[in-house]
Amino acid sequence: MIALDSAAKRPEFINVRVRRQDGPGKEPYWQLFKIPYEHELNVISVLQRIAAQAKTSDGQKVAPVTWDCGCLEEVCGSCTMVINGRVRQSCSALVDRLLEDNPDELVLEPMNKFPVVRDLMVDRQRLFRGLEKVKAWVPVDSYYNMGSGERQSQATQEQNYPLSQCMSCGCCVDSCPQYQKIELERMPNESDEDFLKRQNEAFDEAFVGPHAISQAMLFNNHPTGKAIADERMDALTDTGGIQMCGNAQNCVSVCPKEIPLTTSIGRAGRAATVHMIKKWFDK
Repeated sequence: MIALDSAAKRPEFINVRVRRQDGPGKEPYWQLFKIPYEHELNVISVLQRIAAQAKTSDGQKVAPVTWDCGCLEEVCGSCTMVINGRVRQSCSALVDRLLEDNPDELVLEPMNKFPVVRDLMVDRQRLFRGLEKVKAWVPVDSYYNMGSGERQSQATQEQNYPLSQCMSCGCCVDSCPQYQKIELERMPNESDEDFLKRQNEAFDEAFVGPHAISQAMLFNNHPTGKAIADERMDALTDTGGIQMCGNAQNCVSVCPKEIPLTTSIGRAGRAATVHMIKKWFDK
């Protein structure tokens, strides 16, 4: 149990259990750390204090825990990890609230659906490959000023804005039962180009993920983005597309931006049906 400061009714120390891994493919192991309690810490602050002391709760000197972060204000999406069994952003995970749910310790683990680089840092290449597959961008012919674009109605803006807040953090795919981990090993004498090609082929065969589906719906509803709407729908009806969604709805429950992912998935399902009927009649 955490020692309590009787005067402040706050814990004197915070126990932090971290699932560590020394490199890709290495065997994971657990280490326990203890840091003095401070008011209004977030999980990133906890990891910074662990790095500063660089020793476990029993005094053993260890390498600092590795993690990923950028903006520290829930914008970049890079600090996602599993905290007390729930995938979330560590910059917005407040320790005081976490201790209300589990006063004994904080438990930090890397995301489950991506290969571990080291400790809490994972390789999210597959996440961005999904966005490439559905062409989640607005196509432009050049950088010349082509004048004002098509005006968007207020209703369209209100529909698109929540989807535009996606920061590719990976929370939705990590909680998705259809999004399974893919971790390939490089074969002997395999070049970087051959390995990347084989890896992308494996990514493209698997479920593209709710984030990519939602972004496809965002750009298909954009005045300029809709120019390649059919190409996005081809991707969403191909192997690994919308048909693989099992409607578990885990994605929408863990999204830190509260993006209506299941609404996007529903829209994508209807659009995919219309797209396939049109293709059938165009034959």
